[in-house]
Amino acid sequence: MQDQSRNWTHYFPDLAAVRDSAVMGMMDAAGVVTLPEKTRVFLTGSSCQNYLMVACGAVRVHMLTESGRELLLYQVSAGQSCVLTTSCLLGHSTYPAEGVVESAVTAYAIPSTVFQATLDQSRAFRDFVFKDFSLRLAGVVARMEEVATVDIDSRLVRCLLSSETDLLAKTHHELAIELGSAREVVSRHLKRLEKLGWVTLKRGAIGLANRAAMQSFLNHRER
Repeated sequence: MQDQSRNWTHYFPDLAAVRDSAVMGMMDAAGVVTLPEKTRVFLTGSSCQNYLMVACGAVRVHMLTESGRELLLYQVSAGQSCVLTTSCLLGHSTYPAEGVVESAVTAYAIPSTVFQATLDQSRAFRDFVFKDFSLRLAGVVARMEEVATVDIDSRLVRCLLSSETDLLAKTHHELAIELGSAREVVSRHLKRLEKLGWVTLKRGAIGLANRAAMQSFLNHRER
């Protein structure tokens, strides 16, 4: 990513397609940041200095409940921006949650003053920002609705089946954060799935032993 003025168009083709001079100037002013895994991108109560557009990697955004449990709100992946960052910049407010790098990130950092100026000057950029904001916000609402209304067994099985391989490299704690539950609850339900022969439990990983049975379970629950 040495030539950022050229490469950003690869990661954000919809924005590049508008050929807007204000957008081009904004991206010329953007810095390229690289963040290793587990880096804290922002903390609860911190101010927002940059609009970040993720080129590769992923950031996990979560809240801490009063009991100290982490609740995953959403993830920011390649080609996306952070809905809370957008909200903070538009509302001139501080972050209500924390962001942590899940896998090494490379992103374009646009200073807040440049972001605001480009919003004023470019309809294309406004459309890009608010479209992404609405999509990400809808995803957060859908996730909160699922946590509130869908039973833990169904959410756990769906999460396991989403793995592209039969060995999911996640701890019970990481799964609990993703599911918006407590580690003890997730461990108890995983033990039950293990007794059914659907999964095998290893240190730091979960093996999927019977995808067909888990899919059948989900199909039955969703009728």
